[in-house]
Amino acid sequence: MKVLVTGAAGQLGHDVVNALLTRGHEVTGTDRAGNGGHIPLDITDEKRVMQVMEMVRPDAVVHCAAWTAVDLAEEPGNKEKVYAVNADGTGYIADACRKPGCKLVYISTDYVFDGSGGMPWKPDCRGYQPLNVYGRSKLAGELAVAERLEKYFIVRIAWAFGANGGNFVRTMLDLGKKHDSIRVVCDQIGTPTYTYDLAGLLTDMIETEKYGYYHATNEGGYISWYDFAREIFRQAGYGTEVIPVTTAEYERSAAKRPLNSRLDTTKLTETGFTQLPHWQDALGRYLKQTAADSDGGGNGFGRPEAL
Repeated sequence: MKVLVTGAAGQLGHDVVNALLTRGHEVTGTDRAGNGGHIPLDITDEKRVMQVMEMVRPDAVVHCAAWTAVDLAEEPGNKEKVYAVNADGTGYIADACRKPGCKLVYISTDYVFDGSGGMPWKPDCRGYQPLNVYGRSKLAGELAVAERLEKYFIVRIAWAFGANGGNFVRTMLDLGKKHDSIRVVCDQIGTPTYTYDLAGLLTDMIETEKYGYYHATNEGGYISWYDFAREIFRQAGYGTEVIPVTTAEYERSAAKRPLNSRLDTTKLTETGFTQLPHWQDALGRYLKQTAADSDGGGNGFGRPEAL
C-alpha cells in the first residue's frame, strides 16, 4: 500500500513512518520545512496539497501534521493561524482524499471535550464543548474530515510522548536534574500515549476498512499528571519530590485544560484491534530507548516538536 504521512518529521509522524516501512508499505513523508529529507508541504496551501497528492497518489494518508502548542494558540493573533492548520489544512487534505477514494487517518485529541464529570469519554460521544482554541480547532478538523469522507479513521489520543519530540516525560527529566522538588497538577486525569505503540495501531487500522471514530491511549488505568511524574522519576531513578497541586493553584497556563481526559478505548477490541500496552511498560521502553539514543550518538532527547 502507498501511504502518505503528513508531519513526518514530528513526534508521531516519525514513528508512523517507521511502523509503515517495517510492515512493508511504500511510504512518502511530508514536513512543512522538508526536515528529515521529507517532501516540503505546508498544508495551509491548498494548491500545494493537491499537487503533492497527485504526485504521490497514495492509497492512504496518515495526517499527523498539526498546530499543537496549546498555550501559544491563545496568544493574540494566533487563532487564525491555528485554524488555518488544524481546520482548513485538514479540510484540504480531506478534499484531496475524496476524489481518488483515499483512506484518511486524522489524529485528534482529548481536548475536543470539555473535561466535565468523571466518566470516560466514548469515541462516538458528541458532547463537545472544547475549552480552548486548540481543542476547538481540532474539533473543526474532525468535522472537516467526517463531512467530506466516508473512508476515515478519526483517532483521539492524549498525553503523547515519543522519542522524536518534546513532551511531558522529557520536561520532567530535565526539571528533575535541576530541582529537588517540583509542583505538578493532580486533578487533570487521563492516560499517556506512547507514539511508538500508537504508530503500530494506526498501521493496523489502514490495513482494514473498519472506519469511524476511535480512542487510543496506552492501557493501565487513568492517572493524573502528578501520578505520571512520580512514575517517571521512579523508573528513571531520580529522588525528585513531586508536590501535588490543583489546576487552580498552578495558574501557569494560558489555555484552560480539561480535568477529565479519560478516553474509553474499548471500541478498539470491539472492532478487532489490539489495545495498547500498559503505560508503565511503555514508559520503561521509552526511557530505555532515549538512553540508548543518547549513549549511541542518536537524536537523544530530540527536537521539541509536538506529535
